[in-house]
Amino acid sequence: MAVPEPVPVPGLAPGAPPAPAGDELVDWITTSTERSRTVASAVPPVYARYATVLIPDGGEAKDRADAALVEVLQSHTTGQPWWLGYLDTGVADVVEPDARRVAVYAGWPYVLLEGGPERALSARRTSDATPWHSALPELLFPRDRSWLVTTMWDDDWRCVGGPAAVVQAVLGHPDLRARAVTPDQEAAPLGSGPG
Repeated sequence: MAVPEPVPVPGLAPGAPPAPAGDELVDWITTSTERSRTVASAVPPVYARYATVLIPDGGEAKDRADAALVEVLQSHTTGQPWWLGYLDTGVADVVEPDARRVAVYAGWPYVLLEGGPERALSARRTSDATPWHSALPELLFPRDRSWLVTTMWDDDWRCVGGPAAVVQAVLGHPDLRARAVTPDQEAAPLGSGPG
């Protein structure tokens, strides 16, 4: 299924303030991704391996998949903070509504918070605001940028880039529906489409 072209700062009403400026914490993502329908539109092509992970329908399945992904990431990350990016869609909980936004990708506004595995799983209060949202933020990466997980605007899947061991663990986890991809492949997992 085709992925629609992203629209800069979707959801902002006419007359709304302009998109926020970029930030050094996320500019490495925006400047290294491309506008396309490929995995490289979501994850910079700098990692050893890549995967897409379907976000399941239904609360229990979503919760299990979220916990499984965080478990994999935590088990492959040395003790360090994670950056949690909550995309301001106008519907989803951004956790701290008054926090400063940073622009990522096509100028989309994210609330970027420092946290860790526990906060990634528990900070969002309205995890079912739309079919493609879950408890997890739309952007996750550790301080050392050794892996990146992102969920684009209205996708019902996540793109993952990281070391081979991280991606292999994602692919092998029984609670995750994942497939291995390369940066130049279509991002949508088989049987999936925009939310």
